Amino acid sequence: MLTIGEFSRLTHLSVRTLRRYHDAALLEPAVVDEATSYRYYGVDQIPTAQVIHRLRELDVPLSDVQRILRTPDPGVRAALVAEHLQRLEDVLDRTRATVVSLRRLLRPDPTPIDVELRAEPARTVAAVEAVVGHRDVSIWYAGAMAELEAAVGAAVTGPPGGSYDNALFEHERGHALVYLPTASPPRSGRVHPVRLPAAELAVTTHVGEHDGVEVTYGELGTWVVENAMSVAGPVREVYLVGPRDTSDPAAWRTEIGWPVFRLT
Repeated sequence: MLTIGEFSRLTHLSVRTLRRYHDAALLEPAVVDEATSYRYYGVDQIPTAQVIHRLRELDVPLSDVQRILRTPDPGVRAALVAEHLQRLEDVLDRTRATVVSLRRLLRPDPTPIDVELRAEPARTVAAVEAVVGHRDVSIWYAGAMAELEAAVGAAVTGPPGGSYDNALFEHERGHALVYLPTASPPRSGRVHPVRLPAAELAVTTHVGEHDGVEVTYGELGTWVVENAMSVAGPVREVYLVGPRDTSDPAAWRTEIGWPVFRLT
C-alpha cells in the first residue's frame, strides 16, 4: 500500500487534489485507517490516477471524468472524450480567430479597405427567415442553409446570402434571413420565396473566417461615415466562398453590403 504522499509523487497529483477527488468519489483510497483517517492507495490505482490527471489537463469537468471512468464500454468512453475534444477544438478555433482580429486591429498602419458603391436590383430568392438571438445565429444559419440547399438543389443560380436587421446587433436579437438565388424559388418546409427590395449598398469583402468579420464591419462603417450617408435597413452579406466551397478558411470571402444614400 502507498501513503497519500507516496501516491502523490507517483501520479503527480497533489495531496490536496487527491483529497478533493476522494470527497467527490472520483478516486477513493483503497484503505482509510479508521483510527487516524490516513488514506492509503494501491499500485493498481496508479493508471486510473494518471487517466484522471490527463483528462483534467484537457479541462474535462469532474462530472465528465467520473462518467468516463465509470463507463465500462470503451466505445462510449471514446465518444465522451471525443465530444470534449471537439469542444476544445471549437474554443481553439475561436481563440485563433480572435488573435487574427486583434493583430489586424493593432496594426500601426492598417491597409485601407476597398469599397464599391453598388445598386442592387430587387429580386426574388428562396429564403429561410426567423427572429434569432445573436449567439444562436451560427447554428441557425447552418440548419437554414442545409434546408435551402436540399430544397433548391441544382437550380441554384448564384452564391448564398443573408440579410440581418440592425436589432440583431444592437439588441442581440432580431430578424435574420438567409437565401439562395434561383429562377423558381420553391416552397418546402421553412423555405419560401422572398422579395429582396432594391438597395444602394457600400460593399466590401471580408477575407477569412467569419469570426473576425466585426473588424471589417468596423472599417466599412468608418468608410460610410466619411463618404456616404447610412440609411435604415438590414445589412446584407453574400458568401462568395465559404466552408461549403473549401476547407481552407484563408480562402473564404464574404461580401458585406451596408445600406447607404450617396452624397455625391
